[in-house]
This record gives sequence, C-alpha cells and structure tokens, in this order.
Amino acid sequence: MIQSGLEAIMRLAPVIPVVIVESVEEAVPVARALVKGGLKAIEITLRTTAALEAIRAVANEVEGAVPGVGTVLTPEQYKQAAKAGAKFAVSPGATPKLLDAAEDVDLVPLPGIATASEAMALIERGYGFAKFFPAEAAGGASFVASIASPLPQLQFCPTGGITPEIAPHYLKLPNVVCVGGSWMVKRAAIEAKAWEDITKAAEQAAKLTGA
Repeated sequence: MIQSGLEAIMRLAPVIPVVIVESVEEAVPVARALVKGGLKAIEITLRTTAALEAIRAVANEVEGAVPGVGTVLTPEQYKQAAKAGAKFAVSPGATPKLLDAAEDVDLVPLPGIATASEAMALIERGYGFAKFFPAEAAGGASFVASIASPLPQLQFCPTGGITPEIAPHYLKLPNVVCVGGSWMVKRAAIEAKAWEDITKAAEQAAKLTGA
C-alpha cells in the first residue's frame, strides 16, 4: 500500500513539528531537542537550500528521529528526499503528477487537501491519510468534523495556523490523528541556540490531547 507505515509515524506524537532550517549545522541540534521532548517525527520543509542536506544529517546523526520532508511540489523532490533519508513526504496539495510520482518512490506520501473534492480524489487512489492545509484558513476544526461522516475513509493531520491553544479542538476529532505546527521551533530560539527551550516546548506539545 502506498501509505504503508504512515499511521505509525503519525501516531508517534500528537504533533508533527514543521521545521524550517537555514543550515545543516542547526538542523541536528534542533532535531535532537525535539526528539528529547518527545516529538520524533519531524517535517523539514524544502523552503531553504539547506533542507535536503539537513534531512540527511538528521537521518544519520539523530537517534530516534523520524525525518520527513515538507513542501514537496515536484516528482524530482520526492526522489531527492528519498535519497536523503526522509521517511515520509508532506505536500501542501495533491496534483495528479505528484501523486503518480509518489507511487514510484520509496517514500510514504502525506498529500494535502482543502476541499471535499480533493479528499475524494485521494480516496479514489486508495489513500487513507491526508494533510488538511491550510487548516485554519480553510475552515478549521469545524470543516474536518463536517466531513468525518460522509468521508470516513480519510484521516487527517491538519496543519497551518495551528497553535497549542487551537490544537486540542482538532485532536478531539475522530478523523484527526495528529496536527502539524511550528510553534515549538521558533526562529528566535534556533538563532539563540536555545535548545532546552525547544525541548520544553516539544514536551508540552507531546502532552496535548483533545479538548
């Protein structure tokens, strides 16, 4: 199955941290801080030129980490991330070309949807899990709750605008496995090398439950 093993990754913690790294040197201590705090699945986004090397470093050097790649937009990025050691791939949307590519690469996909029609398109391809993005802008927890009954085949990781205060509203829903967020890896903390602050934020995120 194309998403084999994904549910186990999504259930490692209630939150998957979404990380933007500017250098390989900062990626490893950030990942170690997150893992220490209980967040093992880590989405490193392809929003900087350092991302692929950062994924490779985390995969090779951070014990317990399950590195993933985020902001995957092209088939070539799927291949590059798989070679770098990513275990799962997150994309903001789901084009036919991208979904076709996912079937040919040994990398578990978590494609994004924002509408019921997009969700149905994934179901037709046999998908059981999707990212809901941009979560808060696209309808929030009420949208996810409203499609649970007509589309029970799909479970979600909502991402986009989610905070520690908002997360429980999603986590209480039966069709939400986890949420994605970046609040525990703020740029200021990374630049200050405040690794313990990141660990503490991760510990709090790992304890989140449905309201």
